[in-house]
Amino acid sequence: MGSNQTLSREAIIDFTAGAIGGTCCAYVGQPLDTIKVKMQTYPNLYTNSIKCASDIFRKQGFLQFYAGAVPAAAANIAETSVLFLCYGQCQKAVSYVAGTDKDHMTTLLKATSGSFASFFAAFALCPLELVKCRMQTLQEFKGTHKNITPFTIVKDVLKRDGPLGFYRGITSTVLREVPGYFFFFGGYETTKRWLSKDKDNNEDLGLLRTILAGGVGGISIWGAIYPFDIIKSRMQVYSGGGKPIGFLDTARMIAKEGGILSFYSGIGPTLFRAFPACAALFVGYEYSKILLTYIADRKEL
Repeated sequence: MGSNQTLSREAIIDFTAGAIGGTCCAYVGQPLDTIKVKMQTYPNLYTNSIKCASDIFRKQGFLQFYAGAVPAAAANIAETSVLFLCYGQCQKAVSYVAGTDKDHMTTLLKATSGSFASFFAAFALCPLELVKCRMQTLQEFKGTHKNITPFTIVKDVLKRDGPLGFYRGITSTVLREVPGYFFFFGGYETTKRWLSKDKDNNEDLGLLRTILAGGVGGISIWGAIYPFDIIKSRMQVYSGGGKPIGFLDTARMIAKEGGILSFYSGIGPTLFRAFPACAALFVGYEYSKILLTYIADRKEL
């Protein structure tokens, strides 16, 4: 098989497996993500995650926990498919610069590759995450959650701000993603190495170890970049009122609410969500990649 054909096959497998992993992540973590976004955006209304969950269920019903589930799934699919596609290619570039090869990269080099890949993924994620955040906070921001769909929000953004309106919060998204995915892949790869019996070949960990490594990766990313996620959510929701707020102005507004602790509003449900959601992501990614590689190999026989 030619090198170009091999490259194309690897890229397609990474892209598809990333999409499957993103879907798993979205639906496992969506209820707690809804709580997180509401607490980030309206901390005066929701002082703790239990009160937030109770109010959602009592006032809006169980299905409200899945408000924005379609754009959330789309956002995760867009982000993770592009992320893992670029991750594979960035690994090749980083290993080349480091004077090694992709199969013998250190954890540090893999984490750096993930950080570079996340820059590109941020531009795929931002528009869909904007729609998701607005869907999740309709009750508080618009006073209703009825008869409004993701397509309604898309039309509203286009009408108010044009295509660039979907990139409200792109600065904080990039500032969140680039360092965040260094810790994400760093935590995942480090845990894989610790749990692996064969330190030189830790690609086939088994289901339980993959769950543990993925969960650690999830906690690592959110523990590291949570304040930027607060700023991003506020910028995306508040811009729906027709008056976009900049990154620094949003940060000052949050700081005035309660100092440094305001940047960690909702971190409890976020970390609680991060473990199962990211574990589901890596299980979906790793096992679908194995399956897709097996299918591709069979077709070549």
